[in-house]
Parts: sequence; C-alpha cells; structure tokens
Amino acid sequence: MLALIDYGAGNLHSVANALKAAGASDVAITADPDVVAKADRVVLPGVGSFKACAEGLNAIDGLVEAMETRVLTDKVPFLGICVGMQLLATRGVEHGITQGLGWIPGEVRLLEPADTSIKIPHMGWNDVIAMPGAPLVVGGEGYFLHSYHFVPEDEAHVLARTVHGVPVVAAVGRDNIVGAQFHPEKSQKFGLDVLSRFLEWQG
Repeated sequence: MLALIDYGAGNLHSVANALKAAGASDVAITADPDVVAKADRVVLPGVGSFKACAEGLNAIDGLVEAMETRVLTDKVPFLGICVGMQLLATRGVEHGITQGLGWIPGEVRLLEPADTSIKIPHMGWNDVIAMPGAPLVVGGEGYFLHSYHFVPEDEAHVLARTVHGVPVVAAVGRDNIVGAQFHPEKSQKFGLDVLSRFLEWQG
C-alpha cells in the first residue's frame, strides 16, 4: 500500500492518477497516521508556499511522527514532489523562516537569476540532468513550476540538476528518500517512468 499524504497542499488526484498509470495498485490518499504507519511507500506532494505547506503538515496530529517512523526508522521508500521535496530541507525562507522536516540538510531560497529577463516563477519544461548513479531519475525533460529552490548543504545529496538562469537542483536524495522539484504527474512519459521506478525501488 502506498500512502499519498493529504495535508491540503497538493494536487492529490493528479498524482494518484499518475501513480496508478505507472503501475500502483493500492494508493491510499490519507492524513491518518495509522495508515501511514502501515504504508509500504510514502509520497508527499506539495503546491504553494513552503510556509503554508509546512504549517499544514504540522497541523495534523501525529502525521509527521508517523512519517518519521515509517521513513527514517523503518526505511520504506519515500518520494517528495515539488514543495513536498522542499519540505525535506532544514528550513525555508519564504514568508519568514520556517522549519522543514530536516531529513536532508539544506535551505529553500528564492530563485534569483542574474539575468533579469529570466522570468520567475520557473514554469514549463526543462532538461533534467541526472548525476551518475542517481536512483529513479535519468536524463529527460520535466515540468517545473516554482519560485524557490532547494540548496542542499551536501552536494552528495544532489541527484539531478536543471538550469533556469542559475543552476537549480531538480532532485535530491539519500538512502530511501528521494525528492523531485519537477512534477512527475505533469511530465508525461518521463514523469511516469520516474514514478514506475519509484514503485519498484527498494531504497
């Protein structure tokens, strides 16, 4: 069973449909810590600001604790999408400083290209350049929609990059945890391939 976390901050049904198209047979859209505690895989989507998403997640009693137990202790595979990836960071600075999950040390900062003709938010298709040996992500084009980006403390946690005026981290990960800044559910075959590999991945 795959737990797709419902905390009021994700395009849940698009992600659920993409997971099913990629081969998932049992997707539970849930905010129930007891369901998360039994999940074989966990997916955290996210749309909106870091602050609002973090507050929404923390507002559900016992949910973060259940995720930490299942992902950090029990080591089930985890995928964060867009702001769901950014929440892996230590903190975000959108609308003030907000603490993240802290599963991958780093900070989520505003994209600030030196070339002022480059538009923010970063919206649309862009190349995803995978690091050698990165799990789940291979080269291709992903669909992006974001104004803030993840800056990890450790380059070893970078799984893929793209460029939008400045280098942008497109995917991060460690151990059984992967986050994608792009939206796999909007990235057609490239995205479905990422989700399909996630469904088979053992972390």
